[in-house]
Amino acid sequence: MNSDPSRTANDLSQRFALDVQGFDSLRAQVNASPQAGLKMAAQQFDAVFTQMMLKSMRDATPSDGPFDSHDSASFTSMLDQQLSQQMSSKGIGVADAMLKQLMRNAGQGGGDANAGNNAALNALANAYSNSAANGALAAGKGYSANSALTPPLRGDGSSQKVDAFVDKLAAPAQAASAATGIPARFIIGQAALESGWGKSEIRKTDGSSSHNVFGIKATKDWTGKTVSTLTTEYVNGQPQRVVEKFRAYDSYEDAMTDYANLLKANPRYAQVLNSSHDVAGFAHGMQRAGYATDPHYAKKLISIMQKMA
Repeated sequence: MNSDPSRTANDLSQRFALDVQGFDSLRAQVNASPQAGLKMAAQQFDAVFTQMMLKSMRDATPSDGPFDSHDSASFTSMLDQQLSQQMSSKGIGVADAMLKQLMRNAGQGGGDANAGNNAALNALANAYSNSAANGALAAGKGYSANSALTPPLRGDGSSQKVDAFVDKLAAPAQAASAATGIPARFIIGQAALESGWGKSEIRKTDGSSSHNVFGIKATKDWTGKTVSTLTTEYVNGQPQRVVEKFRAYDSYEDAMTDYANLLKANPRYAQVLNSSHDVAGFAHGMQRAGYATDPHYAKKLISIMQKMA
């Protein structure tokens, strides 16, 4: 197994940006060479940040020319991701700053390097998981939801985390259920899908919880707290990484109250509220109403709620 840090870093920078095995490869290399792990993970995080910057630059550029189309936008997005991957070999300074912070947290020079490695991998995993899948909860097209691709129900000890997640939201969900008529189990199931059972919950810059387990965006009429994070929007069925601003709450009770108010105030969800007596009706109703752009959102939601039955 290759343990040369410089060669490993170069291999990662040359990897195809959309190769989903890239993160697994990085984790394996970190385990094989702990001292090089911090630099490698920080470099990859630099690539993610660079891609966000390129995306913002593209958004600020007019795109209504005769040669512009949805297809060209998709290929441009793929190109930007690949460019950011290759540019990460030199970096734009984010990796260096992150590396210094992780080294301080790990207490390098007297601490455990693995602590820094784990922190780096967790930060990188959060960046990817927050961009795993995202839909749009639209009051008009105003809101969106951050969808977890796979619920942690694999018999690997995660059942305790699931129980803790359900217990944490039980009381707030009951209150939201009373306000909307939607069974509390359905509400918790949707929160589980949106936040990956809390694993990919949107967090503030200091790492604290935003309590936004429904991935509700901060629209222009929102005057409360906000948090920005990397996420994924589905455009014509294709995922695109973007940075979005989401609502932040002081508690899960506040999050549930806001969720209930959104559903009640938006005519889009009137049919959902009137036909929320069964799992399939609720899930497909939410997708038809435009809660998420993920084409498989209803199927995922049904799967989670059936496992909770």
